[in-house]
Amino acid sequence: MIAKVMTGSLSGIDANPVTVEVDLTSGIPGLTIVGLPDAAVSESKERIKAAVKNSGFAFPLKKVVINLAPADIRKEGTGFDLPITIGILLSSEVLTPTDFLESTCFIGEVSLAGELRRVNGVLSMALMAKEKGYKHLVVPEENVMEASLVEGIDVFGLKHLNELPIFLLHPYSFLKPVNRTELLEQAQQAVSTPIDFSDIKGQQAAKRALEVAAAGSHNLLMVGPPGSGKSMMAKALVGILPPLSFDEMLEVSRIYSVAGLLSREQSLIYQRPCRSPHHSASTAGITGGGSHPKPGEITLAHRGLLFLDEFVEFPRNVLEVLRQPLEDGIVTISRAQQSCTFPARFMLVAAMNPCPCGFLGDPVKTCIDSENQIHRYSGKLSGPLLDRIDIHLEVPRINDDELLGEAESSSSSETSAAVRARVIQARNRQAERFRCTGIYSNAEMTPSQIKEFCILDDTTRELMKRAIQRMNLSARGYDRILRLSRTLADLEGYDTIQSHHIAEALQYRALERLYQQNQSLSASL
Repeated sequence: MIAKVMTGSLSGIDANPVTVEVDLTSGIPGLTIVGLPDAAVSESKERIKAAVKNSGFAFPLKKVVINLAPADIRKEGTGFDLPITIGILLSSEVLTPTDFLESTCFIGEVSLAGELRRVNGVLSMALMAKEKGYKHLVVPEENVMEASLVEGIDVFGLKHLNELPIFLLHPYSFLKPVNRTELLEQAQQAVSTPIDFSDIKGQQAAKRALEVAAAGSHNLLMVGPPGSGKSMMAKALVGILPPLSFDEMLEVSRIYSVAGLLSREQSLIYQRPCRSPHHSASTAGITGGGSHPKPGEITLAHRGLLFLDEFVEFPRNVLEVLRQPLEDGIVTISRAQQSCTFPARFMLVAAMNPCPCGFLGDPVKTCIDSENQIHRYSGKLSGPLLDRIDIHLEVPRINDDELLGEAESSSSSETSAAVRARVIQARNRQAERFRCTGIYSNAEMTPSQIKEFCILDDTTRELMKRAIQRMNLSARGYDRILRLSRTLADLEGYDTIQSHHIAEALQYRALERLYQQNQSLSASL
C-alpha cells in the first residue's frame, strides 16, 4: 500500500506543495528518502525510527521507500518529519486512512522521544495550504498561534506522536481557535517607544523632517557632527511611525517566520520592524543570500525602518546593492539551483559625519582633514544612491541654551504621541487615496499615480521649472520631490500641492548640490 501525505517546502518566503509518498516493499529492512532532500531531511531517518519506537508504535521491518514529489524541487528543513512519520504508519497499517487526511497538510519536527517541535515558515505553509484548497493544517502546538493567523483554514496542534490515533478519530478536539480581534488589541498595546520626541533637545528642523519622512515613508539621510543627536533621532523615529495594519502584520510575520525569528510567546510582529546592522555587515547579510537564499536585513526591515549608522563606513558594494531595492521594493537573489524574490519595501534612515573627523563646518571644533580626504570621504556616496534618498538633512551641533534646556518651547517639548497622531492622519489620507492598489504610502507611488495625484498649477509648475534648471534634477529626483510635496500637503490637509510644499521639499535636496560641487572639485584636483 502506497500512502500519501501532503506537506510543503519553503522557497524564499513562499511555500510549494509537496506530496510525501511512502511504499513498503520486500527486501533488506531500511529507510530511503528520494526527491532532492537536503542534509536535514536525510538525517530525519534516524529521528523518525527512534520517535516511532518511543511513541509505542512498531517500525515496519521492511524496505521503506519515501519519495518527496515533485522530485525536481530541493527539500530542506525538519518540517518533513511529521508527514513522513504519518506516511510510514499509514503504509504499515498502524493508522487507518480517513477522509480527513485527504484535505489536510502536515508539518512538524519530531524528537527522539516522539514529541513535536516548532519549525520555521509555518505561516507561509498555512497561506499555501489555503491557496491550494486544503481545509486543515496540523502543526506542533508551539506553532498553532502563528498558523492560526490565516483565515479560512482550521489549525490543529499536536504535542506528541502518540496522540495521532485519537486525533484521526476525533480531530476537532485538537482545534485551536484564535481570536483575531484580541490579537489586534494586543498589537495596539504592544507599541513601545524607547526614546520620546520630547527627550530630544533642540533640532526643530530635524524633528520636522522626521515627521515628514514618517508620514510618507520617505528615505532620509542625516549629516552632522558627532553628538548632534542623529542616532537618537533615528531611534525616536520608530515611535512616530503608524501602526501596522493586520495585512502588513501578516506580511512582516511571514518573513520573520521563515527567518526563524518568531517564538511561541511572539507569534505575530505587532510593531513596525527597526533593523540597525553594523557597518561591517556583508552584502549577503544586508540583501540576503546563501546557497539556499534566506532573508537579509532589508527584507527583515520590510514595512519598517532600516537604520544605517556611519553610512559611508559601509563597504561601497554594500551601499550600491541598496539601489534596486530602494526603487522596486523587492530584491531577487539568484543562485545556480534556484532564484528567490524577497519583499524589501523599507524606509531607509542613514546617518553620517560630514568628513572623516566629523567637524567640517562645526562652529566650535576645527576640521583637521585635508580637501582630498573630505572629497574621498563624501565620494563613497554615489550620485545614483543619493538620488534615491528623498530627504537630505543637515543636523548641526546643539547650542548651549538648548543643551541646558533653557531654550525649550512648546514645539520642542512635543511628545511622540502628538506627532504620531498627525502622521497617522496623513497616512489615513493616503490609504483612502490608494485604496485597493496594494500601496500604503506616497513614497510607493508609481509614475502614473504621480501624474494623477500630484497635479501642479501654473505657479508651482514655474517653481519646479526653475528648480530643475538650478539644481540639475534628474527625472527620478523630480518624481521624488513631487512625492515628498504630496506628503507635505497631506500633513496639512490640502487636496492639492501648494507652492510652499514644493519649496519645502526642495530644501530637503541640498546635499545634491554639495555632491555635484565635490565631484567638480575632485575632477579638477
